[in-house]
Amino acid sequence: MEILQIRTHDREAMVDITNELRKLIHANGWSDGALLLYCPHTTGAVTVNEGADPDVVRDILVNMRKLVPHTGDYHHAEGNSDAHIKSSMFGCEQMVIVEGGTIQLGTWQKIYFCEFDGPRSRKLWVKWLEA
Repeated sequence: MEILQIRTHDREAMVDITNELRKLIHANGWSDGALLLYCPHTTGAVTVNEGADPDVVRDILVNMRKLVPHTGDYHHAEGNSDAHIKSSMFGCEQMVIVEGGTIQLGTWQKIYFCEFDGPRSRKLWVKWLEA
């Protein structure tokens, strides 16, 4: 297993990690298989979405804030219940296919680490699954 270190700078962010994953594939000589991506944080997530237009990330974050506001009818003492809910909505894992050493993504797709309770130092666990 490899660990990708991610530093976030805002309370909520979607960090494009696609190139870091490509570098990891190249550095390890991986060719055909899959990457299992797992976020071990209860207020973070990992997702695949559009990467060509930065307004998509903006739209996702702005509207997630409306759907699950920072303050609300929450009992959790740490004051970050919204982050836990958002993390559950996005999910803590993704699996992506790698063929010929290349991540198989759609034309506009990128892989994002989602931060909902930053800024923080985060980890993403990356497991190579041989084909």
